[in-house]
Amino acid sequence: MATEPMRGWGSTLDAVVVYAEGALCRRLARGTVPPDGRVRVTGLPRSLDPGSLRVRVPAASGLRVAEARVEFEAAPPAGGADGGLLQEVERRRDAYEAARDRRDRQARLVEETEGLRPVPPPRRREDPHRRTPVDAWLELADFVDARLAGLHARLAERDEALERAGHELAVAEDALARASTGAAPAAHVETTVSAVLTLVAGGDTPARAESDAGAGLIAEPAREVELEVEYGVPGAVWVPAYRLTHRQGDGEGRLLLRASVAQRTGEDWTGVRIALATADLRRRSDLPPLRSIRIGRRQAAPAPSGWREPPPGLADLFTGYDAAGPRPPVGALAAGSAPVASGPPAAAGPVPPLPPPAAALPVSAPAAAPQSSAGAPAAPPAPGGGYGGAPGGAYGGAYGAAPEVFRGAPAPLARARRAAPPGPAAPGAPAQAPPPVPPVAGPPRPSGEELDYAALVLSGPDEPGGRRGLLFPEAPFDPLAAEHRRRAQAVAGLPLPGHAVRPRESAGSFDHRFDAAARADVPSDGTWHTVTVGEIPVGLRTEYLCVPSVEPTAYATLVLSNATGQALLAGPVEVVVDDEFLLTAALPTLAPGGVRRLGLGPAEGIRVTRRTHLVESSSGLRNTTTVLDHRVHVELANRLPGPVTVEVRERVPVTSDADVRIEERADWAVPEEGTEPERHAPGTRVWRVELPAGGTTALDGGYEIRIPAGKALVGGNRRS
Repeated sequence: MATEPMRGWGSTLDAVVVYAEGALCRRLARGTVPPDGRVRVTGLPRSLDPGSLRVRVPAASGLRVAEARVEFEAAPPAGGADGGLLQEVERRRDAYEAARDRRDRQARLVEETEGLRPVPPPRRREDPHRRTPVDAWLELADFVDARLAGLHARLAERDEALERAGHELAVAEDALARASTGAAPAAHVETTVSAVLTLVAGGDTPARAESDAGAGLIAEPAREVELEVEYGVPGAVWVPAYRLTHRQGDGEGRLLLRASVAQRTGEDWTGVRIALATADLRRRSDLPPLRSIRIGRRQAAPAPSGWREPPPGLADLFTGYDAAGPRPPVGALAAGSAPVASGPPAAAGPVPPLPPPAAALPVSAPAAAPQSSAGAPAAPPAPGGGYGGAPGGAYGGAYGAAPEVFRGAPAPLARARRAAPPGPAAPGAPAQAPPPVPPVAGPPRPSGEELDYAALVLSGPDEPGGRRGLLFPEAPFDPLAAEHRRRAQAVAGLPLPGHAVRPRESAGSFDHRFDAAARADVPSDGTWHTVTVGEIPVGLRTEYLCVPSVEPTAYATLVLSNATGQALLAGPVEVVVDDEFLLTAALPTLAPGGVRRLGLGPAEGIRVTRRTHLVESSSGLRNTTTVLDHRVHVELANRLPGPVTVEVRERVPVTSDADVRIEERADWAVPEEGTEPERHAPGTRVWRVELPAGGTTALDGGYEIRIPAGKALVGGNRRS
C-alpha cells in the first residue's frame, strides 16, 4: 500500500538572538495539519546544531508535538547567483593560469638570450694562437642587447597582465566567499535540512497523550496551525558600538547603541528581529558532583556505574514492527545513505551471518577481541568500547553495530539471515577466521562518552538489529555538517573594529540582553554589519581637567552617568558635539548607576600657568631639622564663550616615617573615594574652580617638609 508523502511546510526566519558566540534562530511555519500529523518544515541551515531543535505549538490549537528531529535530504542544486559566481571564479582562474604560462615562457626566452656567449673554436696543441675577431664579439653583444630590450619590454607587459588577472581572480573569489551560500560545497547533489515533526491531538491526560503519540493520528478535521521552530547555529558574533550626541550646556545627552554583527551561518537574516546577549550559548548547565569525604584508610574512588544490562525480551519488542514489512521511503533519500530495497536482493554470494544480538550477551563478560584477516587477534577494544563506544552503545554490546547491508531489507529475509547458521565456504572463497578468543571475565567498563546521558540517543526500529532500542552516542547526521560548522566558526577570528571589546570580556560576571527596536538585515557573508539597537538616555556634564605639574594643558572631559537599569558595555563611541563630529573614543564599561569620565582631548581655550618656589632652611635648637618650604602658584584663564568648571590636580608628598612631617598650607581638598569616576593616587589634592567667560583666577598652595638631621641623606634629598 502506497503511503502519502509527508507534507512540507515552508518557513520564514522571524527572530534571532545573537550571543557572545553563536545564535538562536526562530522560524515560523504555517500550514494545514494532515490526518497522520506528520509534517516537514523546510528551510533550515546546514550548520545548525541538531541537539538544539525546539518546536512550540500554540496552546489554543489543541495540538502538541510528540516528535521532532532533524533530517538531511539530497536534492539537485538550485540554480542561483552562486552558480554564476563559481563559473566566474573558474573563468578568472583559467585566465590567470594562461597569463602565468605566457609570463613564464617570456621569462625563459630572456634567460636563453642572456645566456648567449661567444665560444671560440677548439685549438689543437700544435696550432698557433689566433687573433680574436673583435667585430664579431661586438656584433653579438649588440644583437643580445637589442634582443633583450624587446624581450624585457614584452616581459613587463606579461607581468602587468598577470597582475591584472590575479587581481580579477581575487575579486571574484572574494565575491564568492561573501555570498550567503558560499559555504555550500561544489557538488552535483546538495544537502537540504528540514525538521520532521509529529503532531498529536489533545494531551489533556497522560493516557490520551501516550495513545495519540503511539497512533500518530488526529481525529479532528484538518486545520491550519502556526509553529515556532527554534535552533542554534554557530558562526555569529557581535561587539557594541555607540554614537554620543551632546550640546554644550545641556545636562543630558543621547547615546545611540549600535552593534557590529558578523555571521556566516549559511542563511541571510532579512527583516528579522535581532536581540544581542552577552551570555555564552554553550555554557555548561549541569551541576558539579560532590564527592564524599572519608576518614580512615585511603580508598580508591569508585568507578561510575552507568552501564546496565539490556532488559530481557528486548528483541521481541519489535516483532510486530518486523512482521509489518519494510517501511516505504518518505521524501528524498538522506545524504550518503543507500536506496531502500523494495524486495529481496539478488543473490550476490554467501552472506556472513550476524552475531547474536546485544541483549543476549552476558553481563559479566565484555566484548571479545575482533580477529584480523590473518587469523591473529586484533588490538583489544578501548575500555568501554564493547559497551557502547564507537561500534556499540551505552546499552549495546560488542555487536551493537550491525552491517548496514541489512538496513531497509525485508524483515523476514533479515530474520532468516540472522538465524541462518554459517555454512561451508564456497569453492575459491577465502578461509573463514578462527573462532573468537574467549571473553575476558570482568565487569563492563563504560567510557566517558557512554556515560554522557545528555548526548545519548535512543535508536529507533529502523536501525539494525543490534542497535534497536538501545542508547548510543549521537552521531553526526550529515557528513558535511562538520565542514559547515568549521567554516561558520571562522567568523570568531575576524579582526575587531577600533576600540571594540568582546562582550564576554566587558560584561564581567553579569549577562545582559539588548533588543533592537526595529527589524534589520544581516547577510551571511562573514563581514561586519552595523545594526541600530536603540537609544539610551545618559546624564552628561562637561568638565575640564588639568594637572599642571605634569603638563600645563587643560583637557575637556565628559562625565557620563548611567541612570538606567541596563549596563553599557565597553566599545567605540563617536562623539558629536553641537552637530559636529569631534572624535572616536573608547567608552569603558558603565554599570547601572555608575559614573565614568570620557576624555575629549586638549581644550585650547583654557590657558594654564604654573610657577613653583622652594625655600630650604633649618630649625630647631641646634638646627637639627631641615625645612623644605614648597610654594605653588597656578593661574587659569578662560577664553571660551561660556562658563566652565575646571578641576586642577596637584600632588603632596606622602611618608611612612613618623619623624618626617608634612604640613600643608593651601585651600585645596582631598578627593573623596567613591564620589569620583576614577581612583586617585595617594597624596592627590584637588581645586575645583568655576570660571566665567573671559575670566581669570589664581590659585596658591604649598606644603612644608620637615626632615630630622638623622634622617637626611647628604645630596640625596629631592628639592623639587
